[in-house]
Order: sequence, then structure tokens, then C-alpha cells
Amino acid sequence: MLNPYLDDDLVALAEHTHRFAQARIAPGFQTRDQTRVLERSLMREMGEMGLIAPELPEVYGGQGMGRLAAGVIHEAIARADLSMSYVNLLASLNGQILAEHGKPEVVTPWLEKLTRGETLLAIALTEPRGGSDAANLRMRADFDGTHYILNGEKTSISAADQADAAVVFARTGEVSELARGISAFLVPLDLPGVTRQRFDCHGQRAIGRGSLFFENVRIPADHGLGAPGEGFVQVMQGFDFSRALIGLQVLAVARAALDETWEYVAQREAFGKPLSAFQGVSHPLADFDTQVEAARLLCLQTLWLKDRGLPHSAEAAMCKWWGPKLAYDTIHQCLLMFGHGGYDRGVMEQRLRDVLGFQIGDGTAQIMKTIIARTRAGRQAVPI
Repeated sequence: MLNPYLDDDLVALAEHTHRFAQARIAPGFQTRDQTRVLERSLMREMGEMGLIAPELPEVYGGQGMGRLAAGVIHEAIARADLSMSYVNLLASLNGQILAEHGKPEVVTPWLEKLTRGETLLAIALTEPRGGSDAANLRMRADFDGTHYILNGEKTSISAADQADAAVVFARTGEVSELARGISAFLVPLDLPGVTRQRFDCHGQRAIGRGSLFFENVRIPADHGLGAPGEGFVQVMQGFDFSRALIGLQVLAVARAALDETWEYVAQREAFGKPLSAFQGVSHPLADFDTQVEAARLLCLQTLWLKDRGLPHSAEAAMCKWWGPKLAYDTIHQCLLMFGHGGYDRGVMEQRLRDVLGFQIGDGTAQIMKTIIARTRAGRQAVPI
């Protein structure tokens, strides 16, 4: 569908990615849910086609394209398999962090492998006692003169047992300093002292979530990202980008469910008529179709604003809370339209499981609404 944010080049990019995703990624959608493994060979194919973090500068292996380009690629991959689209999400979020805050001699080799699909990076922020209180970290990074020594646990980390490295947040200052005492580091996960645990999650099983444990893990000082003690404040600014991507990610899954459901209700008959002839069937689908299209435009607008350096924090938060809830509600309705065939284990129920996780991870709806309120009313008027 035409819209004001996508020019002919972006439309062509979206169509090109869609063909690849449907031919190479969609056929393994359910198998990956069972094996719980992302195929590295597919990641490399994506990298060879320039489909991973195209917004990064060419010096880092990217193509210097805008965030909208990353968005249209992301939604095409997500339509085929939400878990596989995590490759794009993690690459864009971590790639931006490394490119903007890392030392070029340290991060360039990682970014080049990232864009080629040869490595997978996680982001390790959440801790067992923190949750939405993201700055309430207890993990320590103590400096011994040449290295930082990491000790602590991170939990609910996407790709915890598959990632090759992680952007890790740890406290270098006092607890009383809150966010101002937190630093960020690039940590290879094959270092001595790193162990992992995978969870048995309801959905998104191919990417998976789990815990990372750090026991006296030594990191060279040059692996710091951003100024010491300022990593949290500096790096968190990049999450507006990923929130818009998440919106597109889950809405692409909802769009796939809607398209299949419209086709089904137009063909399935009851009482001598197509199911779509009954308003109790077609009107709920029309409601969700309207909202999905509107939410997608909001996500594209957010990336359009980011490409132009314009404020977009409130819009990004809207994408993050509205998109996952709307996607879940949409797919739920689609599943019901298929009757017991939808309830049986298959594509529709897997989609429902996959999108549900985004109402929990990467910022809850309550936190996103607080961000919106602070943007509109001012931080002092919304202190918590």
C-alpha cells in the first residue's frame, strides 16, 4: 500500500526482501520453533544481500542507508518469522551503539562481521531484581588499572545462549548515583568466567531468552562504550530506534495473519454464504485491519523523524506499547476466525505466542506511557 514515507527505492527494497524472506525464511518458520536454533547459514545469506543493519556507515560494512530502509527490511523478515527478524533488530540496536560509542579499532571488526551475518550480538541490561527499573543495577565492573572485572548476572536476555558477544551494562560508580554510575561494555561471550542459561519461553523460541553470568570476567579498558559512568544515559538514547523497529516487527506478523484470515473467510461458507458476508466476522477484521495500518504508519513516521534528526521519543514509545498489544489482539481474533483449526498447534498459534513476549520485554506498556507523558507534560510533572 502506498504511503508518504516510502519512495520507489524503499518499495523496491521491501519487495526484494519479501521475496527472499518468503522463499528462504518462511518455510522453516515452524521448524525453528521446534529446534530453537537460528540458522547461521541464513544469517550469512541475509548479510550477503545487504539486509542486516543497512543504516550503518560503509566504513563499518553497512550501506549508509536510512533507518526507514532498516525498517522495511525488518518488517519483511518478521512477516516470514519473527524470531529470525531478531537478527535485524539486534544488529541495528547494537550496531548503532558500537558505531556511535565504541573505539573504532575495537568495534570495526565486530561491525563488519555483524553486517555480513557472521556474528550475533546480544544486549545485556536487565537484572533479576531490576525489571522495568532499568537503572537499578547491581552488576559491578571494577577497574584494576588495565581491565574492568565484571561480576553479576543478567537475565531475560534475547539470544543469551546463541550470541557471540553482548553489550553489557554494569555499575562502575556507587548505587546512589543511579543511572550516572553505569557504564557499557562490549563483552565477547567466550571469555573465561562467562556462563549461560536458557529459559523455556512461551514463544520466540528460535531466538530464545536466558541468563548470562559473569564471574571475574576481565575486559580490556578499550572495550568500554561511551564515557565511564555515562554509558547508560548515552546508550539508552538509541532505544527509540529499536522501539519503532519492534512496532514494525510485530505488526508485520499481524498483517500476515490478517491477509490469511481475509482469504479464509472469503472462501469458507456457512448457511450458504461466505463467512465474510456476516458482519460479526468481517467487522472485527475490518476494525483490526484499520488499526494495524494506522500503527504501521506511526512506526514509519517515527523512523522518518529519526532519519531527519527530529524529536521522536514519544512516537517511538507509542510504537512500542501499542504495536505489541494490537498485534496480539489482532492475531487472537484471526485465530478465532479459523475455529479449532486455528487453536491447533500451527502457524497462527505460533504467531500469537511470538508476539506476546514484546508486551513484557524491551519496555512494558506502562513504562512507554510514562515516557509519552513526560514528553508531553514535562519530566517534573511526571517524576515516576
